[in-house]
Amino acid sequence: MARPADAVSAAPNPAESADRQWVERLALTDFRNYVSAKLELDSRPVVLVGDNGAGKTNLLEAVSLLAAGHGLRRSSYGELTRRDASDGWAVAARLHGGGQVTEIGTGLAGLEEGASGRRVRIDGRRVSGSGALGQYVRVVWLTPAMDGLFMGPAGERRRFVDRLVLSLNPTNARENRRFERAMRQRNRAFETFERSDALFEGLEIEIAEAGVAIAAARLDLVMRLMGRIEVRREGAIGGSFPWSKLVLEGLLEGMLMSAAAVDVEDSYRARLAETRERDRAAKRTLEGPHRSDLMVEFGPKSAPARSCSTGEQKALLVGLVLAHLELVKDSLAGQSPLLLLDEIPAHLDAERRGALFEEICRLGAQAWMTGTDAGVFAALGEEAQMITVVDGGIRR
Repeated sequence: MARPADAVSAAPNPAESADRQWVERLALTDFRNYVSAKLELDSRPVVLVGDNGAGKTNLLEAVSLLAAGHGLRRSSYGELTRRDASDGWAVAARLHGGGQVTEIGTGLAGLEEGASGRRVRIDGRRVSGSGALGQYVRVVWLTPAMDGLFMGPAGERRRFVDRLVLSLNPTNARENRRFERAMRQRNRAFETFERSDALFEGLEIEIAEAGVAIAAARLDLVMRLMGRIEVRREGAIGGSFPWSKLVLEGLLEGMLMSAAAVDVEDSYRARLAETRERDRAAKRTLEGPHRSDLMVEFGPKSAPARSCSTGEQKALLVGLVLAHLELVKDSLAGQSPLLLLDEIPAHLDAERRGALFEEICRLGAQAWMTGTDAGVFAALGEEAQMITVVDGGIRR
């Protein structure tokens, strides 16, 4: 295994880096295939080049764990520990953003069976859960695993929307956990032939309150995202990436279009009570935000995204992510969040690849990009910092 080497840090220009969140230092210990690694960076985009399996995506995953949530692979935290490691894993970073420098540390201590939670420290202070990280860093990403978004099941599109919501408002994750916990308890009660009306009424109140909050946040995200897409379209911004139309289909989303949230909560709670016996027969809750779907239309053709070519779908997805990044940037008073692009530039034609690089520079984002061919990124020149990844080791 190659020994990791520290990269020499270029002194950042405050005037050039104040408009973005960026990582100055990233350190890994026993994370995936890294025994130990350290990167010293400036605020420019970061290009990670190396063979398949060298550990490029692992570095992106480490960066994604600086934000709230489970990271870009949604792996269980126990899976992140390097094989044969004697303890858990750790990721540490020095992050710039909001006019301040923040030291973030996160990891899993010990290899307890079924370990699910991770520890988080901010400026040396232990905090409860990863949600607090949302105050310091936001991350937007696009990975090859998302290529089948428009063709895959509705659950993938729901997770996509929920992650976009999380990037805008990390506190929304609490409602998702609250809804999932109450729904699991209700479903379990059906399986165990529970008949207590009081138990079901209590759970259905929880499900209705959290479910409507989830649906309202999704609906707000889609409406704001459509507004941003329209601004980009009218300004001829990112013309290489087609504009799209988005519609959320779901029971609660439809109700929220014409009624106040508190009234929708009452209606949904009543609906859960009315359909309790039907759900009991199915042993699961059949209506709610866990059944919603995002419908995407390829704007220039007025055609469903699922019917478009693979290349068109890829371009449409890039355009969606860039519009969302702008939306997050607006919410951060003009600071670009971190952008993670795993193998994306290599799968675009030369024209769209150049357009993507132009967008990254225009948005002022510290974009982390991976690829096996350094030549793919040649157009960036001195606008990016190039790092080679070799078998769990890094070097300039």
